[in-house]
Amino acid sequence: MVFQGNCLRMTALPEDGIFEVCFDRQGQPINKFDDRTVEELRQVTDLLRATPGLRGVLATSAKEVFIVGADITEFGEKFKKAAAEITQDVLRSNEVFIAFEDLPVPTVVAVNGYALGGGLEFVLANSIRVMSDVAQVGVPEVKLGLFPGFGGTVRLARIAGAAVASEWVAGGKPSKADAALKAGVVDAVVPAAELREQALEWLRRAIIGEVNWRDRQERKRLPVAASADEVRAAFETARAGAAKVAPTHQPAALAAIDMMHKGASLAREDAIRLEATIFGEIARTQAARSMVQTFLNEQTVKKLARNAGKGGMPIKKAAVLGAGIMGGGIAFASARAGVPVRLKDIQQNALDQGINEALKQTARQVKAGRLTETRGRELVESITPQLDSSGFEEVDMVVEAIVENLDVKRKVLSELEPGLAASAIIASNTSSLRIDDIASSLQHPERLVGMHFFNPVPVMPLVEVVRGSRTSDSAVASAVAYATAMGKTAIVVKDCPGFLVNRVLTAYIRAFLQLIADGADFEAVDEAMEAFGWPMGPAYLEDVVGMDTGSHVNNVISAGYPERMPALANDALRMMVEWRRYGQKSGFGFYRYEPSSTGKPVRGPAGDTRALLAKIQPNGQCAFGAAEIVDRMMLPMVLEAAKALHEGVVGSAAEVDLAMQLGLGFPTYAGGPLKYADWLGPSEVIARCERLARLGPAYVPHDRLREMASAGQRFY
Repeated sequence: MVFQGNCLRMTALPEDGIFEVCFDRQGQPINKFDDRTVEELRQVTDLLRATPGLRGVLATSAKEVFIVGADITEFGEKFKKAAAEITQDVLRSNEVFIAFEDLPVPTVVAVNGYALGGGLEFVLANSIRVMSDVAQVGVPEVKLGLFPGFGGTVRLARIAGAAVASEWVAGGKPSKADAALKAGVVDAVVPAAELREQALEWLRRAIIGEVNWRDRQERKRLPVAASADEVRAAFETARAGAAKVAPTHQPAALAAIDMMHKGASLAREDAIRLEATIFGEIARTQAARSMVQTFLNEQTVKKLARNAGKGGMPIKKAAVLGAGIMGGGIAFASARAGVPVRLKDIQQNALDQGINEALKQTARQVKAGRLTETRGRELVESITPQLDSSGFEEVDMVVEAIVENLDVKRKVLSELEPGLAASAIIASNTSSLRIDDIASSLQHPERLVGMHFFNPVPVMPLVEVVRGSRTSDSAVASAVAYATAMGKTAIVVKDCPGFLVNRVLTAYIRAFLQLIADGADFEAVDEAMEAFGWPMGPAYLEDVVGMDTGSHVNNVISAGYPERMPALANDALRMMVEWRRYGQKSGFGFYRYEPSSTGKPVRGPAGDTRALLAKIQPNGQCAFGAAEIVDRMMLPMVLEAAKALHEGVVGSAAEVDLAMQLGLGFPTYAGGPLKYADWLGPSEVIARCERLARLGPAYVPHDRLREMASAGQRFY
């Protein structure tokens, strides 16, 4: 053993002058490029350069993966620095990659598993790249609002060409072995069992001169090997394509393409210096900082869910009470998780709709190749449709998904309870009613827990697991574990009107209704909020949800917070319901809908909407600027999210923000209402609220937020 570190070791192989550099992070199942790994690579490279008789280097991994990328947990502190400081940090790391690349001997890397981000950037620094047929490589940094910063953009462009480099960097998708070979990113793909020996054979051939490794390395030190016209055409085409799909307010992909275009005519060191400079600027953007935080939030919430799911009862058989699209979606998700489910409704048409939903979702999975036809049939067969409660005594959990009416839920569940096993758990899919209120009809309220799924269930990844004041720990743990088995992100929330997501959404929708009452044009509001980054504006959202549903939920949740959500005199949702304009399902709402050739509703203008809304605009119509619309819409949401956190509805800012992203589609680049508040700064949030204080209690910051501002605190 020549070197043994925490992340790397170097050993001399039996063949004279050949050394193996093995990535093997101690105590961890994966390798990643953190500061410690970079430093150990620096030490190993120095040792190699000083080794007499050095003839070649084999780079390997002792893990099932090669290197999964940088250590994102280090980004938070790093990205607080000024752009120039970030650039200098990146350049210092790049010195190590360049030094390894410039070793005076051939280097062959054996890519045995995922080599992503910094992992692929190290792979590219080697003179020869041999890849297992089960491995994957890629540069996914754009999914964090970034692009590669260890010379990856420079080396990709020189190894695989401008088109491949642009596609890989701007797209962020990993590539399988055959695609990587076709793209020219690797030199050979071999069976996994033969990887090490084949890589060594490439190294032997390079040592004796059968493979011209020197020219391969020299090509990476020079400008891109193509004419200026070819380079320009490739990058312009790539930029045009990327611009069409670039997400709102996420500049990394286009910045990377522009940077690679400029750097294509530069030598390696200058191109890497340019990459580092632009990286420092992009790392300071709102998108990068928010998207990195979202990644960290995901890790936090997964850990919380693992802990919350411990000690629960295994759910081996389940039932869904109430079919239709929602019930069918829940049944499908349960069956897909391997938990057979009974689907009950009192109406045959609803039962048919639920089964059809499960069939439709199964067909989609089969068509996409995620299920075999055999597994698809087994999945559907594990869903038992029924009009009675037979077999319910055998189930471990019943998910209630019936009409959102408190009296109906109480009656149905009180009748259901005696027929269940004593250990069975009842989960309500309510979106607005309190679990404690529903539980009041049960003999054993401790067995009732909320499981708020979002529609459409197969697509939406979030489940709010709601703990009532009498809900048992076992019921919560079982619900979390069940949701996790379905592939959902489970977040435990305290029982309150609207729980977390719909409570915060209600503040947002009420702000929209107040804007309309004050004379705002609904299309102008939609345009402003979609430009801000929402997938759809509030008017369009309510059309999709259904005006009757949206109005009901808004009224129920608002009634739970009468001081800051008083009844609205001029309520556009209520008026739409009165006029039977229910949105997409009725063909008219704020907009008009016509079916497309595929049957999906297509939005178009409804000529009479403005005249109708004028009836509830006592001061007439008024033009509002986009910035004012955004503040009027977003500030109540920020305040309500902060209040929910400070009241202990959830335990962390990470849970608040991830729930809002997964449940509502909160703009990715902004990271969630609390990350958005951090971007503005609590003092700026309060200042903006004070400018809108005339609008009422929804814009009044609570005391804890004022304390944070005074103390210079943030949510993260």
